Order: sequence, then structure tokens, then C-alpha cells
Amino acid sequence: MKKIVPDPPVFHPSSRRNPDHDLANEVIRHALANTRINGSLIAALHPTAAGPAGTDSPFTVRPGISAEEALLHVSMLLKAAEEVSDEITEQASGVERGLIWSLVHSVEMARGVVDALLDGNRHAPG
Repeated sequence: MKKIVPDPPVFHPSSRRNPDHDLANEVIRHALANTRINGSLIAALHPTAAGPAGTDSPFTVRPGISAEEALLHVSMLLKAAEEVSDEITEQASGVERGLIWSLVHSVEMARGVVDALLDGNRHAPG
């Protein structure tokens, strides 16, 4: 007998977990839980420090950029990633299309959080 639908792939969640990511997330959660900020969090953030824009990247982040300006740039980068992913999704099929759609959704959510932070601080009482 020939199967029409193949068996679903077997996932082992523990093998896909990255302990470094888990540790980084825990550090961030701990810092957020133990930080007391009076006023705007964006205003309380220090400007950017110089650093690489990616692993082995010839590009760097300029020092001295305000948190608001940096978040605006992140929002623009995420919007560009959405648009590129949307175009790629049109060309893909099967599993690839689902993976790309998931990427698009994640990028949209990340941009939504950044934009909400920016909007909330623009309208916050000074």
C-alpha cells in the first residue's frame, strides 16, 4: 500500500534549544525585573557604543546615536526585511513558504514592538 501523505517530521525540542540564547534571555529578564526607571525608558538609555553591525562585518554601529534614533533605524530595517520576505514568499512553495511566512510574522511582530515603544514615548507626558 502506498501512503498518500508522508509521516510528519519528528521534532526533538531539546535538541533545537540553544543554551546560549536561553542564558541571554534569562539575563535580560533578570535585568528588566530589577531595573527601576523614573520617566521614559528611552530617555534613560545611553547613546549607542561603537560596535560591529554583525559577525565578521566590515560595518559598524556609530557611537553616540540616541536610543530613539537607533530604534527608528531598527524599525526601518525590520520594514525592509518584511518587504523582502514578502517577495520571497511569493516565489517559494511547500515547507519553504511556511518557514518564510513564519519569518515575516516574527519580523512584523518585532517591528510592532519597536514602533509601539517609539509611539508610547512620543505621546508620554514629559
